Amino acid sequence: MITTTPNKLLIIEDDIALASVLVRRMTKQGFECQQCHDATQGLLLARQFKPSHILLDMKLEQDNGLKLISPLRQLLPNVIMVLLTGYASIATAVEAIRLGADNYLAKPVDTQTLLNALSAVPSEASLQPLVEEPLSPKRLEWEHIQQVLTANNGNVSATARQLGMHRRTLQRKLLKKPTADHR
Repeated sequence: MITTTPNKLLIIEDDIALASVLVRRMTKQGFECQQCHDATQGLLLARQFKPSHILLDMKLEQDNGLKLISPLRQLLPNVIMVLLTGYASIATAVEAIRLGADNYLAKPVDTQTLLNALSAVPSEASLQPLVEEPLSPKRLEWEHIQQVLTANNGNVSATARQLGMHRRTLQRKLLKKPTADHR
């Protein structure tokens, strides 16, 4: 078990430009920041840097950030870990929390939302509205597609076959991110 120092933030993000922006923003907020761009670097830097907080991208080039949550949690049991994603869905949010992430945010994210996520672990009460809200048919379809896609390890062709739809149709649906009015 590794002990951490307060306000040390490790950013594991494959988009180098975004990672640099996050480092600048969070440094201004009092964090000592380090960044890396793939899963292997992330685990190595977590061991060396001993962060108190981690921002983890869900999609790291060929890797899935969800697979890093458990090893990072074992290495740093008290770290506050926030998963960032451009492909937000309730299914992946629930999976991230189940695996040990403390919070889950959709990109782009403003500084205040990021600070709020890093400063407090969400309670079960704060997650209740997310689960209890009735979903629109479009949002339900999106969630189902995300679950099947996750089960197929991101393989669009296998997901399309399992859902009984053409691969291109599925790709078009994946490009349409659900909005707030889809709830």
